[in-house]
Amino acid sequence: MIPDSDDQQAAADALVFFGATGDLAHKMIFPALYRMAKRGTLKVPVVGVAASKWDLTQLRDYARDAISKADGGVDDPDALDRLLSLLAYVAGDYGDPDTFSALRHALGDAKRPAHYLAVPPGLFPTVVEGLVGAGLNQDARVIIEKPFGRDLASAKELNRVVRSGFEDHAIFRIDHYLGKEEIMNLLYFRFANSFLEPIWNRNYVASVQITLAEQFGVQGRGAFYETAGCLRDVVENHLFQVVALLAMEPPAYQGMAAVSSEKFNVFKAMRPLAADDIVRGQFVGYRDEVGVAKDSDVETFYASRMFIDSWRWAGVPWYLRSGKALAGTAAEVVVEFKPPPQSLFDDAVQEDARGNYLRFRLSPNPVIALAARVKRAGEEYVGDQHELALLNAQPNEEQPYERLLGDALAGEGGLFTREDSVEAAWTVVEPVLDNHDRAHSYPSGSWGPEEADALIAPAHWHNPMPDQPSPV
Repeated sequence: MIPDSDDQQAAADALVFFGATGDLAHKMIFPALYRMAKRGTLKVPVVGVAASKWDLTQLRDYARDAISKADGGVDDPDALDRLLSLLAYVAGDYGDPDTFSALRHALGDAKRPAHYLAVPPGLFPTVVEGLVGAGLNQDARVIIEKPFGRDLASAKELNRVVRSGFEDHAIFRIDHYLGKEEIMNLLYFRFANSFLEPIWNRNYVASVQITLAEQFGVQGRGAFYETAGCLRDVVENHLFQVVALLAMEPPAYQGMAAVSSEKFNVFKAMRPLAADDIVRGQFVGYRDEVGVAKDSDVETFYASRMFIDSWRWAGVPWYLRSGKALAGTAAEVVVEFKPPPQSLFDDAVQEDARGNYLRFRLSPNPVIALAARVKRAGEEYVGDQHELALLNAQPNEEQPYERLLGDALAGEGGLFTREDSVEAAWTVVEPVLDNHDRAHSYPSGSWGPEEADALIAPAHWHNPMPDQPSPV
């Protein structure tokens, strides 16, 4: 897809990395920068900024350790050396103007830095104010991490703060899910194939299910999860983005700006959730986690039934589900089609028979599968449903942070979240942020609380099994 002229800007000539000694840096960012160095796409100085009283040697050791522990480890020593040679470090308090004076000195002749705020959202105003005070926002761009607020009001305030120092075209909001190859393929598969369009609507689609399941728990991040919960952590952003790609209208012209506009239209058409549209759950043992309140009602599981009040999707239920400590780790979409209007064969209309469906396995082991009924051998007209599956794993594919940081440095905004879409998504979930029943408990290793089954009845949840063929 050709980037729009509005989305393409001059390439940044430096990357400033706030939070360079943090956990996100170790797990995601340094491995991504290393992969960029391997591909030859990272050639600008990288200035780490953090409050830790480190020196450059310590930062390089931290980066080397992060890369050695990532998948693949250090398999290109020359690329690692190139990355380490690009690093610089500024230690200081984000609220101290001297920190930003030191940053200006470290940037040297750089004129178009990209400032990546890999810090808690509560520090965004402090960092933006420091950048503006030092004049480091001129001809620069800013990259911020989700969550983009905790509700509609805080999202609006966050947007106001960031826009106080940067124009909208210079703001890049990272939701790493948008950088996944499998998510990008949803957009490609929908609009690169003509056979889908005639049936991709309320006349033929019975329902859509989206599941993002994690077999692990909160992994020692209980204190963080107490401030977020499943709805804020993944549903309002990750799963809503998947919905938008599946439900959007064909863009009017070729370009990512047109795609972003159509996604925004989906968010605007989403019916705001009500208390009886959702089921919240909490796995047994969550309250024993460090940093978790003994009477916590924070949800580690969330299921919702939602509707998109558009011409294409009116009346079609969309079922979204995500949770921790579930029976497996997988992300999957199942689009179930309505049965034929008249059945010639009794076995195809049994009460427990599933309709034809299209299945997108997003992770692990990406798969696109179409389920169709096929007659058994013999004289009787009896058949079974089988999947026609396309394995879609890509060797040596770009990882999300590698792709998104590269796009931000290049000035390509297509895979980033727009301000209006952020606020529209919060509008959908705003009614249930506080108006909801208590979370239902569920055992670890299950598929969540039984109450979620009533949400989708008389249909059933499709439970993806990551290491086995999907049941049909």
